[in-house]
Amino acid sequence: MPIHLPLFLVTTWLLAMLPGAGQALMIRQTLEGGARPARATIAGNATGLLVWSTAAAVGLSAVLLANPHAYLALRLAGGAVLLVLGVKTLRAAVRRSGEEPGQDLPAARPTGSWGAYGAGLGTALGNPKAGVFAVSVLPQFVTTDGPVLLSSIALGALWALVNVCWYALFTWAVGRGRDLVTRPAVRRALNIVTGVVLCGLGAAVAGGV
Repeated sequence: MPIHLPLFLVTTWLLAMLPGAGQALMIRQTLEGGARPARATIAGNATGLLVWSTAAAVGLSAVLLANPHAYLALRLAGGAVLLVLGVKTLRAAVRRSGEEPGQDLPAARPTGSWGAYGAGLGTALGNPKAGVFAVSVLPQFVTTDGPVLLSSIALGALWALVNVCWYALFTWAVGRGRDLVTRPAVRRALNIVTGVVLCGLGAAVAGGV
């Protein structure tokens, strides 16, 4: 059975709050497409965490981390996803650089729900820290008394749920501040910062940092 659930909840909540690829991606999706792509991205991220935790529960994740070639392919794929998103965000900032102060922003082309879902899924699967947590940290909250496999999967689902709750709150806060962040100068600055963060994280993930 899982043990120390309060400690597990606190740990996963704090991990979810850490700035990183997930938050940068959620900001981009919320500002560019609104609530629908943000929700799809959250769902994709949660699915990725479920994949990691389930794989860890059955031992596949440990094999993946021990295989340099398989892990390298996963890391490169995850880094590529983040780099592409970062470059697109920076390009959007450059396109807006010619806007006059006070000029209305053109409506952002909405991101498809499946594309947003895939972005969230790819970001979670390409995050080696999620894999390390699933393999080395999550099992520490499971005892050997009872169905270990089911308990591990349940904890993985709880981990994903905690991330869903945090990102739902986070994207709501970003959406509430839309009047501020959609100003041309502010939005351009946010796009630049977000794009740089995504590119840097992509390079770090691909480089195994």
